Amino acid sequence: MRIKSIQPLRPNQSVVNKIASLPYDVVTRQEAKNLAESNPLSFLRVIRAEIDLPDTVDPYSDEVYAQAVNNLKWLQSEGHLIREEEPCLYLYEQQMNDHIQRGLVALCHIDDYEKNLIKKHEKTRPVKENDRTRLNNDLNANPGPVFLTYKDNSSIDELADKISQQEPLFNFVAEDGIKHTVWKISDTNPLVDAYKNIACFYVADGHHRSASAARVAKERRDNNSAHTGDENYNWFLCVLFPASQLKILPYNRIVRDLNGLSSEEFLNKIKNSCTVTVNVDPTPSSPNRICMYLNNIWYGLDFNNIDNCDPVSVLDVSKLQDHILTPLLGIEDIRTSQRIEFVGGIRGIDPIVNEVDSESFAVGFSLFPVSIEQLIAISDADRIMPPKSTWFEPKLRSGLIVHTF
Repeated sequence: MRIKSIQPLRPNQSVVNKIASLPYDVVTRQEAKNLAESNPLSFLRVIRAEIDLPDTVDPYSDEVYAQAVNNLKWLQSEGHLIREEEPCLYLYEQQMNDHIQRGLVALCHIDDYEKNLIKKHEKTRPVKENDRTRLNNDLNANPGPVFLTYKDNSSIDELADKISQQEPLFNFVAEDGIKHTVWKISDTNPLVDAYKNIACFYVADGHHRSASAARVAKERRDNNSAHTGDENYNWFLCVLFPASQLKILPYNRIVRDLNGLSSEEFLNKIKNSCTVTVNVDPTPSSPNRICMYLNNIWYGLDFNNIDNCDPVSVLDVSKLQDHILTPLLGIEDIRTSQRIEFVGGIRGIDPIVNEVDSESFAVGFSLFPVSIEQLIAISDADRIMPPKSTWFEPKLRSGLIVHTF
């Protein structure tokens, strides 16, 4: 695979902990507003600029994107975001409790994405892809990185180990307790050469960010009569992690109604597809069990009797979709349905219980996480997982490295 060094915007070292923010898609509008409150430097004001505007403003309106552009320009004009002195790479380490993962910040090429050398496992939601495309285009920048993975390579690991012994550029603990450490790499050739031995990359987290970067590049190519292929818009911002280091949590579901069924009717129909157990632990301890919260009771739904022979149907998220969400609850496309919401695994099961108990939702489902081996197998087979199948932790901070074009 080919990677390229970057000469980005990055935070002034004295304010990095104030600028670096969670990604745009892991917090609600109100949560983003709360996190950025009393912190004018938060990069949430760029990637979720609606928080600077009245709540009545549509988050996809022209004034939101204009506000994002103004906020990015302000961070630069005040010296909070500065231009790196030279093209370089970065080693980015995150520590969440005992879990440590270390990835390389680099640019990847749009052509490799379009040729499926950067492999995908999910479809995007049009409204989110359109939003990130507009934001990238208006900012002339990738404000957040795409989270890529690859099959482990000992040579790359050895180079990363050596770099991690040096003095870091950034080293801080975020408000959620996750430690972020970044090393600048001026001698980029050894890593660029090492990645030539990697056969492909896999999108772990960031399907919307990568799809929007590709769209922006295509639009700019089409509109640039002097296009040469050397322009910065041909490359997009990524962080590359070895697969063995990644931590995947489940992506749980809550559904607003039972599609006209009573609770008793719904349970009886479920029993036609799986074995139902009452009063179980709300968190599945192994695959083939989905836990369901309905009427203040946790049920275990065991699908061991279903023969799955392909890498997608074997997933618990697929079993839930194929045997409950679509046939019983009438949710055909979870990318567009307004009757279903998703709860990232880092939030635990409390949101499921709270939403169902409040009667805002009728039923919730707790899932066992997809493995990185399953993700790779599905990507290699050119197959697609159901949307919202994986939740990676820890999340990459936005605003640490900003690729401009």
